[in-house]
Amino acid sequence: MELHNATPDHFGLGPNYPNPFNPTTVIRYEIATASRVTLKVYDLLGREVATLANEQKPAGSYSVTFDGSGLASGIYVYRLTAGDFFQVRNMVVVK
Repeated sequence: MELHNATPDHFGLGPNYPNPFNPTTVIRYEIATASRVTLKVYDLLGREVATLANEQKPAGSYSVTFDGSGLASGIYVYRLTAGDFFQVRNMVVVK
């Protein structure tokens, strides 16, 4: 997990890059105030396949590398929750 220097003034979940990907992709997110942060990946049936963050974090911009090498090809959903904020995006694993 990487912390970037500038403190953001908003919460946000960026698109993963690259997308589609095999086997790794980078997910970036920003939190405006110190918050309990969870970042999880789900399959299209709603089953959790990975937890990328689950901790208290200070305000900042972060990035995390997700390794999908154990997943089948397909569409997956990742969800960021920080305090009352949440955002969901899709990503595609291609084998």
